[in-house]
Amino acid sequence: MRKYLLNIGVISAAFGAVGLIRATASGPRNWRLALLWFSWLISLALAIGTVAEDNPRIERD
Repeated sequence: MRKYLLNIGVISAAFGAVGLIRATASGPRNWRLALLWFSWLISLALAIGTVAEDNPRIERD
């Protein structure tokens, strides 16, 4: 879990969410806001996927 929390990609996606939440609260609700949320989800998924790919440890029972 620590490898995900301390990764710079995941940290930057988390800080990007702060600005996105502010834009959601103060800005107009139109298609651009939905596109912002979609792009943020993609960047978060890519950051998590990169961390998972960098550590290919297989856990066996």
